Formats: sequence, C-alpha cells, structure tokens
Amino acid sequence: MNKNSNIYIIVYATVMVVVVATLLAVAALSLQKRQNENMLGEKKQAILSSLAADGADYNEFVSAYAVDAEGRKIENISADETLQLLFDLKGAFENGTYPVFEAADGRVVVPVTGTGLWGPIWGYVALEKDMNTVAGVVFGHQGETPGLGAEIATPKHWAQYVGKTVFEDNELVAVKLKKGGATPGSMHEVDAISGGTKTSDGVSAMLYNSLTAYLPFLTERIAAQAPAQAEETVRDEELSNELNATEDHE
Repeated sequence: MNKNSNIYIIVYATVMVVVVATLLAVAALSLQKRQNENMLGEKKQAILSSLAADGADYNEFVSAYAVDAEGRKIENISADETLQLLFDLKGAFENGTYPVFEAADGRVVVPVTGTGLWGPIWGYVALEKDMNTVAGVVFGHQGETPGLGAEIATPKHWAQYVGKTVFEDNELVAVKLKKGGATPGSMHEVDAISGGTKTSDGVSAMLYNSLTAYLPFLTERIAAQAPAQAEETVRDEELSNELNATEDHE
C-alpha cells in the first residue's frame, strides 16, 4: 500500500486511535481499584480530621452506618457500603439514605453537600455527644475561586466552627456565614469569606439543608440522652447535699 495515499493515512490513523484508546481503557480499569482506595482514604482522613483525631486508626475509632429519613438505622447497609455512599452523597440523600460516622467516644460525623459559586461543595460536620455542639468541620470544593471562595477548604476557616451550636431552643438553625463578620457572642454565626459571598451563602445553605435531613436522627439521639442526663443531675444534687450536710455537721 502506498504510504502517501489517503487510504493509508486514514487506515493508519484509525488503527492508532483504536490502539491508544484500548491502552487508555486498560490502564483506567487497572488503576480504578487503586484510585477508589485512595479516594476512600481521603474521605476517611477528612472524617478523622473533623474529629481532631488525625492520628487515630479509622477502622478502630469510627463506626459507619446509614439511617433512613426517620433517623432509624438501616440494617442491610454495611460500613463499607456506607462509605461508598459518599461518592454520590446527593443521590443518597435523594434516596432517603443518610451516612453516619460515629466515633468511639460518642461523637458523630455527618456529611454535608451543597453548591458553591462554580460547582459542588461538600464537607463533614462533627458533633459532640450532645448532638448540638460542633466539634469540628472539614469542607471541600470542586472549583471555587482561589483566594476567595476556596478559603472554605482551609483550617483557618474550619476553626471558626468549633464550639458553635446547631440548635436554638430545640429548633435547628445550623451555622450561618455572616457577611461583615459574625455577631460577637453568637453561637450560630461565623465570618463569611471575604469576597466570596456566593460561596458563603452556599455553605450556609449546605449546612442547614443537610443537617435538616439528619434532624430525625439528631433529635432521637438527643431524646435518648435525656434520661441519662436527668439521672446524672440527680446524682450531682445528692452529692452536693451530702457535702453540705457534712460541712454543716462539722
């Protein structure tokens, strides 16, 4: 065949395209498992970071399970399957399936998902055992503006949330990013991102909407704690009375 003919050029180009496409497909498939493991590792690390437990062993420190829209544990979803839900968290939420990551010390981490200025944003919110106080957060984004909206993915921004509360008078209010700075003493506000109004609004909406999805689960956990807290209060009062009686006797 004449190598200078159009037919030869077309055939050669076609063969090269097929060969290269096949090699790329084989490479992608062979690396898919490793890529998935790396992404799972990043998600596990983010969960630990939200708990300020970076040095802990995820498999020993965290128990993963999913709850339904009523806050009840879904028995037929394993811990590994719960982690896989994070790859399409929006879809999981739409299907009424909500991943929960519970630490050995009783704190829980719930994933959150939303939309920023240029694309998806996501994160993890760790709550203390009271299911109200924020223990820590980690946020990520797909394409927010560097130096502006992208600041939501920095430890400096995350630090503002520690100690904030998501309920006020038994009503979920979450945490809002306030333009111009959080109100001094506010338990439900943090500083918005300077120059990143749309991203800040997106984070506020993400927190409120995602935590609302977990509201049945959170309120059930809070209610379950009430008897134990009441018993602890009674014990404290009895101890205080005993100490007062001892002091009076002396």
